[in-house]
Amino acid sequence: MELRQLRYFVAVVEEANFTRAAARLHLAQPGVSAQIRRLERELGHRLLDRSGRTVTPTEVGRAVLAHARAALAAAEGARRTADEFTGLLRGHVSLGLVSGAATGEFDVVSVLADFHDAHPRVEISLTEDTSDRMLAALRRGELDFALLGLTSREPPPDVALDVVVDEPLVAAVAPGDPLLRPEDRASVPLAELAGRPLISLPRGTGLRGVLDAACAEAGFRPVIAFEAASPEVLTRLAARGLGVAVLPALPEGTAAGLGLRTLPLTDPRPRGRIALTWRADGPATPAARALLACLRAELNGAG
Repeated sequence: MELRQLRYFVAVVEEANFTRAAARLHLAQPGVSAQIRRLERELGHRLLDRSGRTVTPTEVGRAVLAHARAALAAAEGARRTADEFTGLLRGHVSLGLVSGAATGEFDVVSVLADFHDAHPRVEISLTEDTSDRMLAALRRGELDFALLGLTSREPPPDVALDVVVDEPLVAAVAPGDPLLRPEDRASVPLAELAGRPLISLPRGTGLRGVLDAACAEAGFRPVIAFEAASPEVLTRLAARGLGVAVLPALPEGTAAGLGLRTLPLTDPRPRGRIALTWRADGPATPAARALLACLRAELNGAG
């Protein structure tokens, strides 16, 4: 029994077709068929039912399939371990990213580009999603690490992290808004937002979770009039007087350029935090561990 035979068998089952499996494997279809017939003779059982329009595993084939996948995974793990010792990295790394996290001083894009140049055999996939969904994917092992928004002061269970952004949340309003009276006020209690139409990031984002929790602590439920995934859209909506935008402190000059005034929120003082997160037991592959080390080095340098 050879690993290639198991690989062909798994491909045919997953594609339900010899021709598609051969194309996926970049092989001629007769060669794939011949190797699987050889595997069936060696095991003494038919593994595939070829009688229908699609190829399906027999009862024995379904039982063998789990072992075939486990054997292929074990072989891949052994190869990755050997590669780690020789300094040759290959494989696949999955990174999750909240919208806007790749900007600013933490230059994620440059880190990914430099890592790809140094390790061209490592495939890198990048996904943008809400913080809640990415945290769930991280725990399921579908992501190796993620830049996501934190919803509470305590780190999520079973997750290690480095904080990338930690900024106070502010209320951004158009000139003439009642929140700006008296004119010399330096902050606004969160309770003053009760009943006001608010503009915020969608549910599932870290900032929205922080806002909802802070409003609950202040004794009210926020009225969300507009939701948008882009902070730029939030500020534009607020600038047109459509509500109070709640977002992290804006860069100096940005608010004025949009005709906005911003006031830090107090009682409580919610903060928007984005963190580089990974499972507490560490990434599973050498390639993921190497890229995580590069990201953390860039973060420490940026800090």
